[in-house]
Amino acid sequence: MEFGVFILAQQRGYHQTSQQVINNAVEQTVAAEAAGFDTAWYAEHHFNNYSLCPSPLMMVSHCAGLTKRIRLGSAVCVLPLYNPARLLGEIGFADTVSNGRLDLGIGSGYQQFEFDRFGVDLKDSHSLFAEFYDVLQAGMKERIFSYSGKHLQMPPTAIAVRTIQKPMPPIWVTSGHAETLGRAISDHHNLFVTALLNGLDAIKALRERLEGIASKEGRSIDDTHFGFLRCAYASDNENEIHAYLDNARFQRRLSESLKFRRAQSDDGYLIKEEAGPNDMSLETMRKNLPVGSVNQVIDRMLEEISVLKPSHIALQTQLGDFDQRTMLRQIDLWGSKIIPAIRRELRSSRSDESKIAGEAAPA
Repeated sequence: MEFGVFILAQQRGYHQTSQQVINNAVEQTVAAEAAGFDTAWYAEHHFNNYSLCPSPLMMVSHCAGLTKRIRLGSAVCVLPLYNPARLLGEIGFADTVSNGRLDLGIGSGYQQFEFDRFGVDLKDSHSLFAEFYDVLQAGMKERIFSYSGKHLQMPPTAIAVRTIQKPMPPIWVTSGHAETLGRAISDHHNLFVTALLNGLDAIKALRERLEGIASKEGRSIDDTHFGFLRCAYASDNENEIHAYLDNARFQRRLSESLKFRRAQSDDGYLIKEEAGPNDMSLETMRKNLPVGSVNQVIDRMLEEISVLKPSHIALQTQLGDFDQRTMLRQIDLWGSKIIPAIRRELRSSRSDESKIAGEAAPA
């Protein structure tokens, strides 16, 4: 089981400067490596306070110089907002300066606010993503390639700085489209999924959906490497727990507001935090999520893992204006206690299953 930190880089108000938000993201990356996390993931968003990271590949390249072991990933590059030739060059550069530590997460995007300002029609996002998907694979696998599609045209082209990882870095796909997820499964790429702030019922439904998509491709979802994005927090301090849940709800409110075109702002930048139809109380969120004491979080994480069976857990760390020093201690706590305990239990479970299978085998 792999563990990562998912760094959204949010700004809840002007009491946080953009420099502080980005510096906190970098500091959390360094702390995650010291704590033993496998990966640090960076989001991509633009033009408002939902997330201040405009380029995950720039974050990867910067943090590569401050770390040695931890893998660094985009979660995700919003492909329709890029020029494909430039993106291929930046992927090669990020993988090179990180010495082959890049994990390339890709998605089609969902925020009308962003697409409008890039001059891209959100209605084309799915078909644009499909063409980018083709171009990226061709550009990384082939020394010289060309492409002709409805949206993208590439004459014979060679990318100067190529990836160290051959034929390409691991690709992670996130999408609300079953067709896109199915293609990723068929192509032996990785998936990124989430149950948002919902509980075990949603996780069970997510597992069933993934099984159905894989089955249509003639595959088993158990043969697909996929990550689970999750809010979780361990503490005996009720004020800390309340603050984390409050910031997680802030994140979800803004995300839904942007997704469903409800976003409102008094100054054209800060998005108003407003409750939507899917809003939850903090009490409900606490019941749904791995939140509580260290042992409670370990037990709940193990329960969720047993249902969903992911290969990777991405812990949401930089939400809203949650206190940075407290979050750095949380990252260390996961590295020193929670992750080792979960891995021990998973190894023990696999060992027990192997013994049972061996005893049940015919003589």
